Amino acid sequence: MMDFLLFVFVGFLAQVVDGALGMAYGVISTTTLLAFGVSPAHASATVHAAELFTTAASGSSHLYHRNIDWKLFWRLTPCGIVGGCLGAYVLTSFDGNLIKPFVTGYLGLVGAWLVVRSFKRIPSKPVPTRFVAPLGAAGGFLDAAGGGGWGPVVTSGLLGAGGAPRYVIGTVNASEFLITLAVSLSFFLALLTGRWDIAGGMVSSLASIFGLIFGGLLAAPLAGLTVKRLDERALLRAVGILIVLLAGYKTIQLAWL
Repeated sequence: MMDFLLFVFVGFLAQVVDGALGMAYGVISTTTLLAFGVSPAHASATVHAAELFTTAASGSSHLYHRNIDWKLFWRLTPCGIVGGCLGAYVLTSFDGNLIKPFVTGYLGLVGAWLVVRSFKRIPSKPVPTRFVAPLGAAGGFLDAAGGGGWGPVVTSGLLGAGGAPRYVIGTVNASEFLITLAVSLSFFLALLTGRWDIAGGMVSSLASIFGLIFGGLLAAPLAGLTVKRLDERALLRAVGILIVLLAGYKTIQLAWL
C-alpha cells in the first residue's frame, strides 16, 4: 500500500508537470523506478503501460482546449512511432544491468538540460520542417530506450526551433499517446516472441503501474488548463533538479554494487 501511495504521488506530480510543460512524466517516473532497483526494460515497460491511460486523458484535455497544431502532429507522430519501436527493440535485447548506467546517465543529462532550459526565453516562430522528422525519431527512440525522453527531447527541440509554447506542448502531449501505444506493443511483441523475460520484474511492479495510472489520471484533466496558467520556467527548474538528484542517487547505488 505504501508503494502504491508513493507512486500515486509520483504519477500525479509527473502528470501535472507533463501537462504544463509537455515533458517529464516518463523521466520522473522512470528515474524513481530505477532508484527503487527496477531494471531499465521493466521500468520503461511499466511507465509506458501507465502512460497509455494518462496520455489519452492528457491529449483529450489539450484537444478540448484547442492546444494542438494538427499539421505538426501528423509530421511528428509517424517518426516518433518508428523511433520508439526501435528503442524498445534495443532495450529488450541487452542485459538490464549493463545498460542501467547508460540510462541513468542519460536521465541525469536530461534533468540538467531542463535546469539550463528553464533560464532561457526563446521567441516563438514557425518550426522549420527539416527539424521535425529527426527530432521525432530521436525522441521516440530515447523515450523507449531511456524510459522517458519524448517530451524533454521533442518539446525542448521544438521550442528551441521557435515553436509557440502552447501549441508545441499540446501537440507533443497529444502525439505521445500514439508513440506510447507503439512502444507498448513493441514490448508486448518482445514478450510473445520469447526475446524478453518480463514476468518477474512486472509482478513486483504492479503497485507502481496502478499507482502511476491513478495519480496520472487524477492530474491529466488539468493538463490543458495548467499549460495556460503555471510559471513554466520555475516548474521546469524544479523538475530538472529533482531528476538530477534521483539520477545521482541511483549512480551512487550503482557505484557501491
